[in-house]
Amino acid sequence: MFHIQRFILDNKKAELSIGYASNKIEAGETVNLSYEFIRVMSPQGGSGKPGKMLISHKKTVQLLAIESVAKHGYRLFFDDQHSAVYGEAHLQELCQHHNQLWQQYLGELKKMGHSREAMINITQL
Repeated sequence: MFHIQRFILDNKKAELSIGYASNKIEAGETVNLSYEFIRVMSPQGGSGKPGKMLISHKKTVQLLAIESVAKHGYRLFFDDQHSAVYGEAHLQELCQHHNQLWQQYLGELKKMGHSREAMINITQL
């Protein structure tokens, strides 16, 4: 059975580390996904899936928090005011097919003439 054992938010690298206890991803293995990748692959309006809208300009997005939503999965909160519930099956798919999904996303961005870069450069002092 697929089971997430731990999350580690690394804000310096803008990556989420997901530790697994068992199943298709070897027990004890940790998979790192960029915040940008997780955000654009949101199960609520995410990119890379047929019929989903293309999300762009999220290169600098930050993941602020994660909360358990019982059997439904985990709600992820981003600094662009987006939040969504990511089920364990969706997270597993993102981990297992990361390279394919990322290349598909980059191809769609290029085809549509969009960018990963933020629309407005904001500097906090």
